[in-house]
Amino acid sequence: MRATSSIGENPRVALLLVDLQVDFLPGGSLAVAGGDEVVPLANRVASTFRNVILTQDWHPAGHVSFATSHPGRAPFEVIDLPYGPQVLWPDHCVQGTAGAAFAPGLDVPHAHMIVRKGVHAGIDSYSTFYEADRVTPTGLTGALRDRGIDHVCLMGLATDFCVAWSAVDAARHRFRTQVILDGCRAIDANGSLARAQADMAAAGVELIGLADL
Repeated sequence: MRATSSIGENPRVALLLVDLQVDFLPGGSLAVAGGDEVVPLANRVASTFRNVILTQDWHPAGHVSFATSHPGRAPFEVIDLPYGPQVLWPDHCVQGTAGAAFAPGLDVPHAHMIVRKGVHAGIDSYSTFYEADRVTPTGLTGALRDRGIDHVCLMGLATDFCVAWSAVDAARHRFRTQVILDGCRAIDANGSLARAQADMAAAGVELIGLADL
């Protein structure tokens, strides 16, 4: 029997589990320190939610965000692309590879949707709602509204990129948006975590903890 929660059992609330994938765990090609610690937390929290959505980075080989696609460039350098600044990453979450798979031990059988992002070779996507051009939608906004959902809670990897960008976009679309900070882990490259937290606060995102659920 699933546990109950006054938040998670509300049919108008959804939990977004962001990018809990092998390449973001220790030993992965773009490992987030402590990323493996989030998996059991996600299982526990998800068991209390009626509506759960998984997000999955799903890049084609040779993706524009990979440092290897830009000769002479190194991971974590920033370049300008037509849609704006782009951090160059190690190759990660390539479609169909073991690194793109969900984390071993992730146990959320009642999740009703997987949203894949970064699927286009020429544009990155941190947000679960939009590509990095900030105008091309993934379709998640409409899917949530079709289900009558107006409140989203987010946790996962990484706080300062995919979680934060998704949260800011959710708030921008007037969803009540909460980020479960101790259910996330960050990359924190060049001050990215502090910037992300400031951006979320400015957008009206509520930064909460697991105990608040």
